[in-house]
Amino acid sequence: MTHSIKPAPKDGDETPAWLEFVRKQVSSLRYGVVQIVVHEGAVTQIETTERVRIEATPTEPRRKTAG
Repeated sequence: MTHSIKPAPKDGDETPAWLEFVRKQVSSLRYGVVQIVVHEGAVTQIETTERVRIEATPTEPRRKTAG
C-alpha cells in the first residue's frame, strides 16, 4: 500500500504528518516492525512489516528440527 505524506509545517507547533502516520502504524500492529527511512535528515519512507504468531495447540505437536 502506498501513502503520500505531506511534510510538516515549519512553525514547529504541529505534529509532523509522518509522526502521526508512524503512531497509527504502531498502534495497529500486534507483532511487527515499523521502519523509518531517513535521507539527508528528512523522513522519506516508512515501512511496516506485520508478523502473525500461530500458537501450537495440544493436538498439533511441534516439529523437531534435524540436527
